[in-house]
This record gives sequence, structure tokens and C-alpha cells, in this order.
Amino acid sequence: MEGRSGMRAGDADREVTAERLRVALNEGRLDLHEYDERLQRAYGAKTYGELDALLADLPGAIPAALPAPRPADAPVTAPPPPGASDLSGMPAGTGDPAGERPVDPGRVRRQWLAEVWLPWLRVAAILTAIWLVSGVGGGFGYYWPLWVLGPWGAVVLMQTAGGLATGEPQRAVERQRRRRAERHERRQVQRQARREATAIEDDAATGRDEGHSDRPARPAG
Repeated sequence: MEGRSGMRAGDADREVTAERLRVALNEGRLDLHEYDERLQRAYGAKTYGELDALLADLPGAIPAALPAPRPADAPVTAPPPPGASDLSGMPAGTGDPAGERPVDPGRVRRQWLAEVWLPWLRVAAILTAIWLVSGVGGGFGYYWPLWVLGPWGAVVLMQTAGGLATGEPQRAVERQRRRRAERHERRQVQRQARREATAIEDDAATGRDEGHSDRPARPAG
């Protein structure tokens, strides 16, 4: 284990640690501040030892072992066909208790990049259109929008590089997963409250019916 602590961790190991932190948050073992702090450290971790330290005080969070080599004669399990269901009745591979499509990390990363670059692209399109229209009659000349787009583009480029280096797209993925989990929990609470209210109404109706049936009949005139 000593040699393992110094070994470099991969993206899959960071995702596993982030998922365990999310479970600890849902169980109330971590507050939001602790969760956010540990999540940032998880995505910035370089070694297994750094990841294990984030889970050391959480029960049941056993550090993930290195993947054992598969024997040469071990059978290879084929992935389930699309639309197949596992034993829980949910579509295989989703694992989403909220009944929604699983979070696609690639799509979330593309959305993050679009949020960073979309304002620059919109302004670039507007300024380029103005430059083209103004240059139709008297010649295009130099591309003057470059004075605006160049410095701004350099800032956006540094912002993108910094976000990728610090794991901002991964944090965006985790934030979306957490929002889905919170929506699922709210739905569960609402469903439970509706079931309890319905049960109370049914009990009250049953009590009224029993009271009417136990009341003695009035004698005739």
C-alpha cells in the first residue's frame, strides 16, 4: 500500500472518489462547504494517497485498489444490449435513481466550453458582419474587429486553459449530478408527503364510516 499511495491516479479514480463524496453529502456526513472543498481537491489530486486522504474519515469508504490483471483464460463479459434491464428493473448502464438519463460528461464539458466561448463568438460574428457591410463600397481594408476580438480572445483562451487545468469541466459534471440528486430527493419527499396525507384522509374516512355504522338506529315514529 505504501508504493500505491505514491502512484499517479487517473480520471476514473477521481470520479470514484467524487461519487463517494456525493454519497457522504447525501447521508449528512459532510456539509456543503466540506463537500465542495474535498471535491476540488479530488479533481486536483495527482496520486492515490491524495485521494485516499479525502475518504479516510468516512465509514465504508475503503480506498480503491489498483485493478487486478485479468487472467488470460478469464471469459470476457459482453456489454448488455441497448434497452436491456438489470435486476432492479432500470435500463442497464443508467444507474440513475431519478429516472432521468445519466449525466453525459462529454456533453457537460461541451456545454461548459460553449458558455465560455459563446459571448466572444457572438460579438465576433456581429463585428465581422459590420466590417463586411462597411467594406462593400469602399474596400475592406484591414480587419479592425481584431482590436476588440484579439485581447478578449486571449483572455477567454487563458480562462479556458485555467478551467481545464483545475478540473472545472469535471466540477460542472458533478454539479449537474448533484442537482439531479437533489431534485430526486425533493420528489421523494413530496411523494412521501402525498402518501401520508392520503393515508390520513383514508383513516379519517374509515373512522367516520365506522362511527355511522355503530350509531343505533332511531325507533320508528
